[in-house]
Amino acid sequence: MNAKNGSKVLLTGGGGFLGRYIAKALLDRGYRVVSFSRKKYPFLEELGVTSYQGDLGNLNEVLEAATGCDSIIHTAALAGIWGKQKDYLNTNYYGTLNIIEAARSLKIKRLIYTSSPSVAFDGRDINGLGDKIPYAKKFFCSYSYSKRLAEEAVLAANSEGMQTIALRPHLIWGPDDPHFLPRLLQRSKEGKLFRVGKLSNLVDVIYVENAANAHLDALKAMEVNTGLGGKAYFLGQERPVKLWTFIDQLLVAGGQKPLQSKSIPFPLAFGVGFLFEGIYKAIGAFHRDPPMTRFLALQLSKSHYFSHDGAKRDFSYKVKVSTEEGLRRLKLSLI
Repeated sequence: MNAKNGSKVLLTGGGGFLGRYIAKALLDRGYRVVSFSRKKYPFLEELGVTSYQGDLGNLNEVLEAATGCDSIIHTAALAGIWGKQKDYLNTNYYGTLNIIEAARSLKIKRLIYTSSPSVAFDGRDINGLGDKIPYAKKFFCSYSYSKRLAEEAVLAANSEGMQTIALRPHLIWGPDDPHFLPRLLQRSKEGKLFRVGKLSNLVDVIYVENAANAHLDALKAMEVNTGLGGKAYFLGQERPVKLWTFIDQLLVAGGQKPLQSKSIPFPLAFGVGFLFEGIYKAIGAFHRDPPMTRFLALQLSKSHYFSHDGAKRDFSYKVKVSTEEGLRRLKLSLI
């Protein structure tokens, strides 16, 4: 069945940053879209999306939303660098197990899981490695650990009756971002944003529209190639960026000046992060982020960029919006 014949897709997290772009792209290509989210999003219904409000931890609610669907794109997740591990596991791992169970029970043919490159990040530099890179054995935040468990479960569920893949977009950015960019701008405005490390580290980033289109391209490929499944794919722009140069570009797009602060040595930032983690755990402060964590110090100072050859090979992944054009669009959206 193809989109012209009314193919129906369950999109979890349709009201989220990436989710709303995927929803629009699905509709533009003729799919019928069902969104399953924690909250109601009236703008999705205005677009023509059938919306269900529910909890990934409730299998019956997932089954209700997924009934009649041919494919699932599972983007919903609890994101962050700090919090109780059980909260991340409940949403990201056990919630994903319910998605898998629902797909099996309803004989849904395709499942695309939005994963994270952090499943492979163990604190060391990653310079252009591809999809064969092993999972990290050591994790510095619960989010990454929960995403690794969920991804493994999704890929293990691949079978003749249900194709499953995982997509790993890195540092999604663009207009309407409700999380990363606002926090970045606020920290800079308050003088709480500090450079870490030697400032030469390269990282992958991906413009949100490119990330959304990759999900659609992967879905299209799975519809015509029943042998495509059981793999994970890194996604990014056409080239990595120098992280701190890119952060300055985001600040300028948001109407602020580039950072003027000096760089904090990585060992100091890592030690401060370790100290803050201990304090926040001791006082039970799990609902707000510490000023620094070990994971944040590593992400800000290490290189982490990947090869996208697997995605190019298997579903013709292509960057349609360049980094420069994305920054221009972002700036216009913030005026």
